[in-house]
Amino acid sequence: MTRIDDTPPAWDERTQLTTFLDYARATARAKCDGVSAEDARRALLPGSPLMTLSGLINHLRWVEYYWFQVVFLGEEDEGPWTDEDPDREMRVAVDFPLPQLLDEYAAQSARYRDLVAGHGLDARAERPVREGVHVDLRWILLHLTEETARHNGHLDILREMLDGTTG
Repeated sequence: MTRIDDTPPAWDERTQLTTFLDYARATARAKCDGVSAEDARRALLPGSPLMTLSGLINHLRWVEYYWFQVVFLGEEDEGPWTDEDPDREMRVAVDFPLPQLLDEYAAQSARYRDLVAGHGLDARAERPVREGVHVDLRWILLHLTEETARHNGHLDILREMLDGTTG
């Protein structure tokens, strides 16, 4: 896998936060380099039948959608999940080619980069989260970096189990 640089081009807070989120995003995409369509859809962990490379990439895409568009901007939630199937984004991912999921994730990441650039880090989300708290954009960036990095660990494990690729 290609090494991705996490060193920011500047040392201000915004640049550091966005660089680490971009680093985590790029790492997730790199974990999928060269994976066959069949392997991208394989669930290898008996206790986690939804955990596939495709499922994780689609989950990351939709998690960003939720935090940026639904929570931060206050838009209506039009995500793929339902009350009956709260993990649907992971389930339906196997119906799409991995390159399409990766392209959609990359295009969406670019749109959110622009969204973040247009708001101050102290800007508050339109929708409250737990206990009515309106988190700020800084918190959302930190949360998405943590979420993406955590799922990169899952991608690491799946990729090693699929074909021995590490790194």
